[in-house]
Amino acid sequence: MPTSLPGRAHRAIESLHALIYFCPEAEQQYTAIGLRPGRMGYFASRSAPMGAVSAGVTAATFYNFNPDTVARAIPRAWTLAAPQDVVAARFTVADLALRRLLGDAIGSPELAEAGELARQATLGLAPEGRALFAGHAGLDWPDEPHLVLWHAASLLREFRGDGHLIALQRAGLSGVEAIVTHTATGRGFLEAQAKLLRGWSDEQWAAALDGLRSRGLMDADGLTAEGVALREQVEADTDRLDSAHWHRLGPERTDRLIELGKGLSRTVVAHGAFPAGVFATPRGA
Repeated sequence: MPTSLPGRAHRAIESLHALIYFCPEAEQQYTAIGLRPGRMGYFASRSAPMGAVSAGVTAATFYNFNPDTVARAIPRAWTLAAPQDVVAARFTVADLALRRLLGDAIGSPELAEAGELARQATLGLAPEGRALFAGHAGLDWPDEPHLVLWHAASLLREFRGDGHLIALQRAGLSGVEAIVTHTATGRGFLEAQAKLLRGWSDEQWAAALDGLRSRGLMDADGLTAEGVALREQVEADTDRLDSAHWHRLGPERTDRLIELGKGLSRTVVAHGAFPAGVFATPRGA
C-alpha cells in the first residue's frame, strides 16, 4: 500500500467534514441554543464531545490556536449551552448544510456507499493518546447515510489530526511554530489569514519566526533545507500514524472511497461550500 494513501484518503473526504465550519447554518443553529455569534460556536462544537472542558484542554487539542483566543469562548460557552445540546446542534448543522450542498446526491447509492466505506474505515481505531478523537468516537452513530458519511469523515479527520499533533511534538514545534512553518510551505493559509484565523498577533508571529531562525529552520527567504526536511518528516509521521485502518480497509475499498469522496467533494465545492480564497489546512498545521 503506497505510503501516500492515507493522505489521499484524508484529502478526498476532508471537505465533506470541514464545510460545517463555513456554512451559514452553523451560526444560525449555535446562536439558537444560546451561544454567542463568532468563534464561540466553532470552539464549543468541536470540543463539546469531550464534555464541558476547560480552555486549556480545548487549546491543547486544537494546538495551533492562540490560547487567549480560545479562552474568550471557553469555558463561557458551557454556561450558555450544555455540551450535549451543542453536539445535537452540530449534527443539525451537518444535516442542513449537506442537504443544501449535495442536492440530488443526498439520497444517491454512491453517497450511501461512501458512508459505509468511511464507517468501515473507522472500525477498530484506537483512542489511546487521541483525546479529541476519543470524544467524538463516543457519540452515537446517526442513521441517515449522509450523516453517517459526515460523522465517519469527522472521526477520521480527528484521528488523523491527533496523530498529526504527535508528529508536531516529535518535531519540537509549538502551536504557533506549527502554523508559521506550515504557512511557509505555501500549502496552507496565507500569512495574514493564518494570523487572523488562529488569533496570533504580529509580535507573537515575529517571535516565533525568530525562534525558528535561531534553530536553522527558517531564514529571510522562508524555510531552510532543514525546515523543509522537518515539515516533510511531520507529514510522513502523520501518514504513518494514520495508516493502520486504511490497511485494514484495503487498497481497493480505500481507492473506491477516494473516488466517491472526490466526486461528492466537488459537488459541495461547486455549490459554494467554502468562501473564495479558503485553503485547506491540516488540524494543528
